[in-house]
Amino acid sequence: MKEIIRIEGGHKLSGKVRISGSKNATVALIPAAILSDEPVTIVGVPEIADVKSLKILLEELGVNVVMKGTDHIVIDPNGMENKPMDSETVTKLRASYYFMGVLLAKYKKVVIKMPGGCYLGPRPIDLHLKGFEALGATVRYEGGCYHIEAEELVGDKIFLDISSVGATINIMTAAVYAKGKTIIENAAKEPEIIDIATLLNKMGAEIRGMGTNVITITGVEKLHGCFHEIIPDRIEAATYLTLAATAGNDVTIENVIPLHLDGLISKLVDIGVELSVDIDKIIVHGRKEKLTAVDIKTAPYPGFATDMQQPLTALLTQCEGQSVVTETIYTERFKHCNELNKMGADIDIRIPSSFINGPSVLSGTSVEATDLRCGACLVIAGLIAQGTTEIHEIYHIERGYENIVGKLRDLGAVIEKVTID
Repeated sequence: MKEIIRIEGGHKLSGKVRISGSKNATVALIPAAILSDEPVTIVGVPEIADVKSLKILLEELGVNVVMKGTDHIVIDPNGMENKPMDSETVTKLRASYYFMGVLLAKYKKVVIKMPGGCYLGPRPIDLHLKGFEALGATVRYEGGCYHIEAEELVGDKIFLDISSVGATINIMTAAVYAKGKTIIENAAKEPEIIDIATLLNKMGAEIRGMGTNVITITGVEKLHGCFHEIIPDRIEAATYLTLAATAGNDVTIENVIPLHLDGLISKLVDIGVELSVDIDKIIVHGRKEKLTAVDIKTAPYPGFATDMQQPLTALLTQCEGQSVVTETIYTERFKHCNELNKMGADIDIRIPSSFINGPSVLSGTSVEATDLRCGACLVIAGLIAQGTTEIHEIYHIERGYENIVGKLRDLGAVIEKVTID
């Protein structure tokens, strides 16, 4: 028995949809909260599978976790113990690596299995480990686990060869209790990093420069509890923007920060989508009859986000001419193209680029969500396909999208989650 998403295509969407709290921020905020010895309250938590996995991991460490309502989490690390993180949940959740920096900071020792998550090509954590070593830790891999420990952590200047979001966050959290000052150069600038640094500063950390490529952390001796509200999910917002542009008329996307979506908005306008941008919402009025092909090249923030290119590819199949998507972050992030081709798309994959020839008439068929954003792409494709689309392996989608079936149904989609043999 397994669950699939079934979509009947060809129904125009309209209405309002509210964007949830940021998935990419949440999965780092929750581990960061245990740096305190007092309860931390986080509001705006999306109801997604990754949060359930993080709750399991926290409880394995003896942390008391209380969910109040659907988006309100209280994390109390008072009874926490530093245990080896070697359960199956660790290997399924990419974000489990955020416990490395947190536990190293708090206990000067961490034992953890290699984290899992969507396979998007090589995703090494060597930058994280080099950062820990620069702070004074030793790292060894033994018995299927990383063993990271230090007698003490001392601030240092750390240059990241790649402006990695994960490495920036992990080094930042590891450095909050380090002696002296830590400077991260070529730091990632994503909004989620600003959100995590904001939480830590509310807890009593001294972090400056977040949102720039140089972050400075001055070590402190203690962190306390606080209240924090998560920023809106810019990738979920991008998905619904693209979805509305592909299959909707007069769709309002609420609870967004438009600045975080500048790269996508400009491309949608180039394609021929008509929209209005307000302070905290975007209205997609519709699209021109003839859409224009565009070229996309992913880049670290504020460039075009790698997580946005997969959902956008569904819209590019409807554009006149050839669109080119070049992936510079995760070079194997093209499995969605094979699934779109099953539906009638004309996409040629020549890594690190895909060449989308359109417009194509898509037809419903059985497809597989090979990763989170591939799943989002297939949902969009299913909404405009002729006939019925069945999407398998939907646990990938549920890792990062809160109630996607319900939200789409409210917009007028004919969509359901069903159990099959």
